[in-house]
Amino acid sequence: CVYMHINCDIINRSINIQTHRHFRGRKNRCYKLAVRTVCRAFVYATKARKVKRRSMRTLWISRIAAASREHGLKYPALIHNLVKSSVQLNRRILSDLAITEPRTFQALATLARARQQEGLRAALGDGTEPTGVFSRITQLQ
Repeated sequence: CVYMHINCDIINRSINIQTHRHFRGRKNRCYKLAVRTVCRAFVYATKARKVKRRSMRTLWISRIAAASREHGLKYPALIHNLVKSSVQLNRRILSDLAITEPRTFQALATLARARQQEGLRAALGDGTEPTGVFSRITQLQ
């Protein structure tokens, strides 16, 4: 059973006429059936967008996890230590870096491992980052 979360009165007649033409049977000819079908289609589309976001996030996480395992880190440790090191990259960007720029991802994994082992002071050291990493942190406070 699909619950219609939007008010079908809001939908314009012209939008319905344009939208319902590709349906089969009476749903593309009878106005009452067309309005019902278009409302249901809009609800399905809204739910599908949320599912798409969720599935893309799981894809990014699995890619990052695979790349981090290549460098000897587990995914939660990598993310936790990158956050602690003030690296503000989201999962989509990390996933792209893991695929297209493996050296940059390796430098990020090195930074996360150094943070994991010795803390922020040892990770940043004397202000020089590992090769391929640009940071806004110049000195510790």
